[in-house]
Amino acid sequence: MKTIDHIPTNRLQRASKLVKTGAKVGVNYVKYYGEKVVNPSLTKDKLNEDNAEDIYDGLKSLKGSALKVAQMLSMEKNIMPKAYVEKFSLSQFSVPPLSAPLVRKTFKRYLGKYPEDLFDTFEAQSVNAASIGQVHKAMLDGKKLAVKIQYPGVADSISSDLALVKPIASRMFNLQGKGKEKYFKEVEDKLLEETDYTLELAQSMEMVTDCASIPNLKFPTYYPKLSSERILTMDWMEGEHLSEFVSHNTNQEAADQLSQALWDFYMFQMHRLKRVHADPHPGNFLVDDQHQLIAIDFGCIKHVPDTFYVPYFELAEKENINNPEVFKQKLFELEILREDDTPDQEAFFSKLFHEMLSLFTEPFHKETFDFKDTTFFDKIAALSEKYSKDQEIRKMNGNRGSKHFLYINRTFFGLYNLMHDLGGRIKVNNFEQYTYKKRVA
Repeated sequence: MKTIDHIPTNRLQRASKLVKTGAKVGVNYVKYYGEKVVNPSLTKDKLNEDNAEDIYDGLKSLKGSALKVAQMLSMEKNIMPKAYVEKFSLSQFSVPPLSAPLVRKTFKRYLGKYPEDLFDTFEAQSVNAASIGQVHKAMLDGKKLAVKIQYPGVADSISSDLALVKPIASRMFNLQGKGKEKYFKEVEDKLLEETDYTLELAQSMEMVTDCASIPNLKFPTYYPKLSSERILTMDWMEGEHLSEFVSHNTNQEAADQLSQALWDFYMFQMHRLKRVHADPHPGNFLVDDQHQLIAIDFGCIKHVPDTFYVPYFELAEKENINNPEVFKQKLFELEILREDDTPDQEAFFSKLFHEMLSLFTEPFHKETFDFKDTTFFDKIAALSEKYSKDQEIRKMNGNRGSKHFLYINRTFFGLYNLMHDLGGRIKVNNFEQYTYKKRVA
């Protein structure tokens, strides 16, 4: 794969790249509608493929938050056309890497030495390149190591990238009024955290310690002396990406074991730690030869305040969902309903969220749940399809809901998708038996 010697970092350069990408998409639409005149039965499949290709090609050279958006979109299997999901999913672990000179320059700047001075061996060619950084193999004192290096300029370009995205996102999701800024600020803050490898190092080491009691779950050891704000060194973990494993697995027992470990990991974080790994895509998990789950990336950790946690999970209880008075009260607590809503808006969003929550919380209402059963996911797809075509929802102000919904909902949608891919059967409350030692504040 061709390497990259330079990444556009200033706003003008990045905006110019996005404008060029937009122009290509425009040409694709002109071509599509021209062919549609000749062939009225023409579907949008080829248009989606061409657009996905051009958008991905534009974003992958920018890297950073622009490419991170594509990665997040690739997880939305129920709302994105297949072509976009397939192409954008490449941003999880398959993008052009930095050139060797740029890698050496990064090491010299942030650790004061070149990689060959720090490790016994260091492979100049990366083995994994994603949205914010790339991974290299290294050896030191007989240990295999994974060294993650952040792309230059990523942290500095986040604010300008989001400024370019804001108008598009506001139109897509019909965000109106000043309140919408809280959502963009939440995304900006989390993306900035993901570029701070010193923070990721601390979060990773805490998560390894706190989740040690969960069986069939493994983590790498991290090395502070070989890490900095832009470089992170950990054990090299042997295994295949989760997406690769599920593509060939026929062992139901293995699927059940992995599914239980993944589910316990997330429920334990959410209910015990009140902080959660909020980036559950396949590129962040490996499977070893004993069918144990390996978690390898903790850059995106979402802390869950009680003011959100309590009403959020109270709405997961069937008796509350089906109690109109309590249900309405919780919707106000979670900022889904607002004091300035019209009666029509209040009725519309109450109905919408009642339908959604009645479906999405199904796994929590049972002792066991089979994620191999397609019925549940078929219903989710049907509901997504229904509201994507609903003309009324386009008239409603989409600026509603606590800012915490952004990453918590992303976490659960990503988790559900991974659980469905694995197709395992799990005990829903199995996580309750595991404990951790609380740190003194």
